[in-house]
Amino acid sequence: MTLANRTAVITGASGGLGSVLTRDLASLGANLALLERNPAKLAYLVNDLALPQERVLTQAVDLLDAGAARGAADAVVARFGRVDILLHVVGGWTGGKTLVDTPAADLETMLDQHVWTSFNALQAFVPHLIRNGWGRIVMITTPAASRPGAKGSAYAAGKAGQEALMLALSQELKGTGVTANLLQVRQIDASREKVSAPAAANASWSTPEELSAAVQYLLSDAAGAINGAKIPMFGSYG
Repeated sequence: MTLANRTAVITGASGGLGSVLTRDLASLGANLALLERNPAKLAYLVNDLALPQERVLTQAVDLLDAGAARGAADAVVARFGRVDILLHVVGGWTGGKTLVDTPAADLETMLDQHVWTSFNALQAFVPHLIRNGWGRIVMITTPAASRPGAKGSAYAAGKAGQEALMLALSQELKGTGVTANLLQVRQIDASREKVSAPAAANASWSTPEELSAAVQYLLSDAAGAINGAKIPMFGSYG
C-alpha cells in the first residue's frame, strides 16, 4: 500500500502511539501534519524522522481551543492543498477513585481530553475530508466506554462521549467516501512489556505496532466498506 499524495493529520503525534503512526505513515509516503501541544517534542520527532521539509508540517496547538483547531486545519490545507486522514490519538487516564470520591476536576479533565479535543478536531478537519470525496478518521477507544469498571467512571464517561461523537459522525458520512472508525484498546503497551515480559496481566494489552497495523488497513482502499466500527484490539472475546 502507498499513501503517496495523501496528507495525514496525526494529533498527539509525539506520544507512544503517535510516534509509531508517524514513522509508519512516513514510510508509506504520506505527507504529515503533526499536531502536539509541546513544540519541543514536535521538533525532536521531526528531527528523528529525517524527512524532506516539504513532506512535514508541525503545529503546536491546544485542541481544547476550537479556533486553534480550525487554524491548524487551515494551515494544513494551505501547505498541502488537502487533508485525507485524521488520526486523533490524544488521550490520557484519570481514575482510581470511586464515583463518590471522584473530584469534579477529574471528570472535567477526562471530558476535555476525550470529548472536547475530538469534537474540535472533527469540526475542523472533517469538512476538508468530505471535500475530497475520500477520507479516513481513526480514534482509540476502550471496552470500558460501554462496560465501565469500578473506580474508572470519569475515564469511561470521557471515552463514551468520544465514541458517541464518532459513531454519530459515521452515519453522517455515508456516501461521502469518508469513514470513521474506532480501535478498542484495554491498554496501550508503549513499553512493549507483553513482548519482553509476557504474562497474564499484559496479554490483552496492545502494542503501538499492533495498533498501527490495524490503522494502516483502515486507511486502505480495501477498507472503504468499514465505517462506524469498534474493532477490538485486546485479543479475547468479552
